[in-house]
Amino acid sequence: MNTLVEVLQKEKPTHLIVAFDGKEKTFRHKLFPAYKSHRPTQPEDISIAIPYIKAILDGFGIPSVTYSGYEADDLLGTLAKKAAGCTTYIMSTDKDLAQVVQHNIYLYKPSSHGQKATIMGEKEILAAWEITRPEQVRDILALEGDPSDFIPGIPSIGKKTARKLIKEFDTLENLLAHSHQLTGKLQATLTQYADQGMLSKALATIRTDVPITLDLEKCRYEGPNRTKLEPLFALLEFKQLNQRLIW
Repeated sequence: MNTLVEVLQKEKPTHLIVAFDGKEKTFRHKLFPAYKSHRPTQPEDISIAIPYIKAILDGFGIPSVTYSGYEADDLLGTLAKKAAGCTTYIMSTDKDLAQVVQHNIYLYKPSSHGQKATIMGEKEILAAWEITRPEQVRDILALEGDPSDFIPGIPSIGKKTARKLIKEFDTLENLLAHSHQLTGKLQATLTQYADQGMLSKALATIRTDVPITLDLEKCRYEGPNRTKLEPLFALLEFKQLNQRLIW
């Protein structure tokens, strides 16, 4: 909540919407049952906190959305694409969302542990990932994998090699179609793990076609509702947060 208040006061957004993961398994689990299987079960205190978080968002007049079978990242990607004509900031620390950045979509990483907030546009994404198009982020992740989500990638291909290969072949599909141009162990590995590479790309791809609607008028931020928030802050003993707000 401190991060939310900081963003509201510093960045002064005109429209806001928050995406949550649903409780159900997603299409990624159907593709790969081991997806995120190494992560511990959500702690009970977080499960208890979510209704309060949503109530606080309601007090700020900020709508939220979930959709069965998809992750919050897919919803954020879809909403950002639907907001065509708007300058949109996706507030997240998930690196895979870099693939949806374009001329009017930015990735906003909030301040944390003394580090200032950072904003990455298309130029910054291309430089950071050593690619020519943001969509190639998913090709990089398909090759090197993503341990945080248990995306397997292709064995023995790390960050440096993945970037070199995508720079040369542009996409994973093109790389696999021309793997005969490579030699030795790398060629053999790509041939052996081609299907795993394609699976990894499917897992790493942020879906931007989730069947949800975006009503910009309902997302317009009008400020906090004191009548709704003060009792909540008192119940949750958010004294400092209450003092930070300008009613």
